Amino acid sequence: MPEKDKITEQKVKYSGIFDFRETYQFIHRWLIEEGYKVEEQKYQEQIQGEEKNIEIKWVAEKNISDYFRNEIKITFRMYSLKKIEVEKNGKRVKTNEGGFEAGITGNLVKDYENTWEKRPSMKFLRGVYDKYIIEGTIKKYSKALFDDVQNLSEQIKEFLSIEAKK
Repeated sequence: MPEKDKITEQKVKYSGIFDFRETYQFIHRWLIEEGYKVEEQKYQEQIQGEEKNIEIKWVAEKNISDYFRNEIKITFRMYSLKKIEVEKNGKRVKTNEGGFEAGITGNLVKDYENTWEKRPSMKFLRGVYDKYIIEGTIKKYSKALFDDVQNLSEQIKEFLSIEAKK
């Protein structure tokens, strides 16, 4: 079974005017451009009058070697989301207003193909391999994953603040 090390956990919160569809597409595009494959595992809407609550769960994965894989899990929650019209450059434009939360977790997955799990002796050797032989590589990949999650978090915050100013 692959072993996962949680490297970091970030949260992004925002409340105000933002375009849900553009925000969704921006985050998805960022992950794709960084080399991640994105799987949407959950999309759930609850409608309460004129407002919506939406929950979305994604798992984004990027193989970085035949032994290591980056995994970024993202849970979005939009609450009290409603459609509004605002004026942009003298034109009325439809957008959204409400709350946005994203929880982002970065996991470094080791032996994602279960190569070392075939025999008990191999499993023991994997522990030795991880602890003594490739310790520096694990630190390097952990740092790179931490940077990816941190960058994604900052990009979302920046996008939402720019979106609100439009």
